[in-house]
Amino acid sequence: MNLPFAILAGLTAGSAIAAVSLRNLVHCALSLVVTFAGLAALFLQLNAEFVGFAQILVYVGAVAILIVFAILLTRGTESQPPPSIAAATPWAISIAVATFVMIAGAMLQTKAVPLASMTAVVEIAGQKMEVPIRPVTNPKPTVKSIGDKLMTDYVLPLEVVGLLLTAAMIGAVIIAMQERRPKSQ
Repeated sequence: MNLPFAILAGLTAGSAIAAVSLRNLVHCALSLVVTFAGLAALFLQLNAEFVGFAQILVYVGAVAILIVFAILLTRGTESQPPPSIAAATPWAISIAVATFVMIAGAMLQTKAVPLASMTAVVEIAGQKMEVPIRPVTNPKPTVKSIGDKLMTDYVLPLEVVGLLLTAAMIGAVIIAMQERRPKSQ
């Protein structure tokens, strides 16, 4: 494990914990933005450029900002703050620890199989033969090739999704504005 990965993983995990444990909704939303950005940086470090940039555009650029705007538009009627420790907190912590232990145990028991030793049994003319499995050498899709596909073959679904998201945002703003208007009699 290299140092940049450790720093990004620590930042992402810390901001994720802050997003679920802070009491101020705006601080939770901003911690969620840092979590999304940390995940995008981890994807970029793993050479998954498209997933990293999509993470930045969709989650950091759209979803997190939408959450912040929704919180700021609907903050007028805040109720009493919830108790600092809910009744289900011990159950949640125990389930999280049990899940972590099971996943860590499965990872530690998994043995790495060298790619050169992988074989498949094939039956040809009644005889069974072991054939080595070779890795696929197809070129990786690049961000440019995925963008070309989106802008040529899939431009209609892309535009429909954009229109649906725009309509949802306008609807959310209209609903929030109607709630704030005083009712005249």
